[in-house]
Amino acid sequence: MTDSIGVAVIDGHTLTRYGLVNLVSSAADIRIVGECGCAAEAAAVVAASEPDVVVLDVALPDGDGLRVARDLRDRYPDLGIVLLTSATEDDVLFRALETGVSAFVCKTAPNSEVLAAIRHAAVAAASFTATGLALALGRRATVPTGLVLSPREREVLSLLADGLSVPAIAKSMYVSHSTAKTYVSRLYEKLGACNRAQAIMGALRLGLIEQKLSVPA
Repeated sequence: MTDSIGVAVIDGHTLTRYGLVNLVSSAADIRIVGECGCAAEAAAVVAASEPDVVVLDVALPDGDGLRVARDLRDRYPDLGIVLLTSATEDDVLFRALETGVSAFVCKTAPNSEVLAAIRHAAVAAASFTATGLALALGRRATVPTGLVLSPREREVLSLLADGLSVPAIAKSMYVSHSTAKTYVSRLYEKLGACNRAQAIMGALRLGLIEQKLSVPA
């Protein structure tokens, strides 16, 4: 990353995109390197502009922003992804967490929060920050108490919280893909989870990864 943070804006609303471009341009440490208004152009814009962070609308006119985010995350593991949304439902927040974005920001949030999310994404692409995450977690069903994890399971949990995929976990732990998949499955079973988002939420509630996710007040 250069001295300033390069940002690509992908939003189907012209006025919103214009506002984001002007907001970003007003910050001395952030610069716009690309923009577009649809999912179809997103991959090409990111490839051409090589941004440090993508600011992406969850509802694009020709596609699902969450799917675009997943594709970008799979292709660029170190890319910061800030997801913007008009929806405040918990389900959308948890889907964003599962997708692997770096930050989740409501479009009604203060300008300072949007800029803070961009700066967070630039330096911690694999971690997740979202205002209201703690409250949303509190509204979810409780997970089993008295949970005991083996050292291997704690290692897997830490890697999952860092945003690693199963193949990446296998490489990091020097085990086969099938073994890593088994570790992840056992961890999900213990946490009563069906996917990464639920596992991380359960671990947060149990205090197993308190320092892994950044949750603004």
